[in-house]
Amino acid sequence: MMTLPQSLAEALAEVSAEIDAQFDVLLAIPEDPRADLYRAMRHAAIGGGKRLRPLLVFATASLFGVDRACVARVATAIEAIHVYSLIHDDLPAMDDDDMRRGKPTVHKMFSEACAILAGDCLHALAFEILADPSTHPDPFVRADLVLDLAKASGPTGMAGGQMMDLEAENARFDLNTVTRLQQMKTGALILASVEAGAILGRIAPEGRVGLRGYAHDLGLAFQIADDLLDAEGDEAAAGKRLRKDAGAGKETFLSLLGADRAREQARMLVDQAIAHLHSYGREADLLREIARFVLDRDR
Repeated sequence: MMTLPQSLAEALAEVSAEIDAQFDVLLAIPEDPRADLYRAMRHAAIGGGKRLRPLLVFATASLFGVDRACVARVATAIEAIHVYSLIHDDLPAMDDDDMRRGKPTVHKMFSEACAILAGDCLHALAFEILADPSTHPDPFVRADLVLDLAKASGPTGMAGGQMMDLEAENARFDLNTVTRLQQMKTGALILASVEAGAILGRIAPEGRVGLRGYAHDLGLAFQIADDLLDAEGDEAAAGKRLRKDAGAGKETFLSLLGADRAREQARMLVDQAIAHLHSYGREADLLREIARFVLDRDR
């Protein structure tokens, strides 16, 4: 198992605890027939997971001195989208997985219908959080956050990439197509996490070029590392079923490049991601550590 740098380990632990606390309040179980729906959302959202996307929101927003309470709400909204996507991705109609984050998937623990509704509710919750005035006093900031996350979640982002991933079982994708697929399925929400921190800092789009470059390269490096983990990782450490892509006959970075070239490409992307932060000083060290971390993670 990788030993994390102390500052990154502390940041991950702190952000994970903060996100769990947010969900604990937002998903309090009602004493009515919706109780199992809330239990299902809590099962998926609280405990476990890398919390990479929330950490990116915090790390980026810290560059601009954003109030931590605002950041926590935005990071929770983005994590709600990520968790909803995992619930739906695990369904029998999608990847049909039994384990996620070291525990039974939501449809196994509850039911398929409950899992679908839990995912739907987490999707809605994300935009409810972002649109709430308590998230940020400026309505233009809130509108930008909503618009950016909606684009990252929909047909031109994560959901579109998931559809391409389903089609990959019946088609032979080349490297350009696989890259586009992963930029949408995985990279869009990583980019949205970095963008959210900059939006909270009231940074104009033209001032986010370096951060966008960082997020773009980080997202691709993350996915290559994920492909390597799927082929070579330990299921107990990963907390989920591995070796899925090869079994489904999907083309991946690993199948197209081979393990050695894929690893080399991931390292190059991490170096490029870090280079995009050249205009920032030590205040961006956490973002740099996150980029290095994605190569050596075991889950």
